[in-house]
Amino acid sequence: MERLAALEAEVTADAEAQSARKAAATAKLRDQRVTQAAERDQLRARQAELVGRKAAPARDEPRREARDPDDDDRLENLSGALELASKANRVKQELQRAPRKGDKSWIASGVASLALGPLGWLYAGSWREAVPASAAWVLLLALASKIFLLLPVLMVGMPLSAIAGVVYTLQYNRTGHRQRLFGGDKSKPKAKAKQLRGA
Repeated sequence: MERLAALEAEVTADAEAQSARKAAATAKLRDQRVTQAAERDQLRARQAELVGRKAAPARDEPRREARDPDDDDRLENLSGALELASKANRVKQELQRAPRKGDKSWIASGVASLALGPLGWLYAGSWREAVPASAAWVLLLALASKIFLLLPVLMVGMPLSAIAGVVYTLQYNRTGHRQRLFGGDKSKPKAKAKQLRGA
């Protein structure tokens, strides 16, 4: 009987210990869930502040499981605007920096491309793009002068050509060699291979 009572006491103690461990694990899991929910709410509040919406206190606003698609659109618009502003800032810095030895003038490129069309691209543009575009431009001018459509072509084509000429020059000044504007520069892997062989 004494052995039976001791065995029963041992089983009861084990059951109580398991119950205590289970209760502690459940409490810990509950605390983790509460912490994660609080972090999620703080993140949503920060995102709402970024898009200019005033964040409501967590206790006044019920927790939403489904995300609002308008918030996603606002965040995408904001990230797009920030990226555009960053690119504009880089272009502004590129245009304002002092020219180094060997750099080409983006002003001269823009004026030449505005006055001569794609012929101005020959100043700093990729030969693979500037030469065919110049030939096509000369052919187009020859045809347009015969058909009396020269003025509308010039009004549209010349400003676009000036923008392309400036972009060509900025790329030339950044890398030190001519680069393609359309379709990427396929000469980069060759240049990298030459640099690696030289090293």
